[in-house]
Amino acid sequence: MTRQSAIHILNIVKSVGVTERRTRHRASLKRQILDAASRLFVEEGYDRVTMRRIAGRIEYSPTTIYLHFKGKSELFNAVCEETFSQFTEKLERLKSLRMAPLGYLREALRLYIDFGVRHPEHYTITFLQGPKPGQASSFEASIGGRAFDTLRLAVRACVDSGDIRTTSTDMTAQVLWAAVHGVTALLITDKSFPFASHGVLGDHTVDLLISGLRAPSLPGRTSAVLPRSNSTFID
Repeated sequence: MTRQSAIHILNIVKSVGVTERRTRHRASLKRQILDAASRLFVEEGYDRVTMRRIAGRIEYSPTTIYLHFKGKSELFNAVCEETFSQFTEKLERLKSLRMAPLGYLREALRLYIDFGVRHPEHYTITFLQGPKPGQASSFEASIGGRAFDTLRLAVRACVDSGDIRTTSTDMTAQVLWAAVHGVTALLITDKSFPFASHGVLGDHTVDLLISGLRAPSLPGRTSAVLPRSNSTFID
């Protein structure tokens, strides 16, 4: 190997090293921005938070924030998308257990409550705060939309298996979501009421919801038994 070739290779290695450091720094800074924004949205509410406040929290200039996000609405959506992404991953892990349709639906609803209560800041930002009407991005194209599709498909699977009865899969999925969302929001925001533990309250809520949807047993047909899982699927 000639001296010129060695120098050329060394320069390439240095260039790759610089690029990797820049990539790591950019990812680390974006993480700091998301974490700071998440805390501020919870502490002060969406309307009161500014890009300048977020920049001040991480001791960078507002210009730096704009290199990563076009504005507050996009940053807010990124925080929400990250929350939904974490929840969707847990749903996929649950789905990999290949439960019976009704068992999967029950555990998915239970998981929803667990996830919200164990991640109150993320849940508050995603579901209890938000930009004004007209500023939000399309729900259908979001991770949240895909998470709701998972619930809708779970309801459809239960209808197809004959375990539940409904005239509208979409409406039933919306009602189920509204119910577990209500319980989760109350557990997070109302600390004065002496609620039962979130696990007990969540289980009872889900059991009541599913009981109201159960199709009557037909002659010769044994109703599926729903085993209670001890796993919360929360790391």
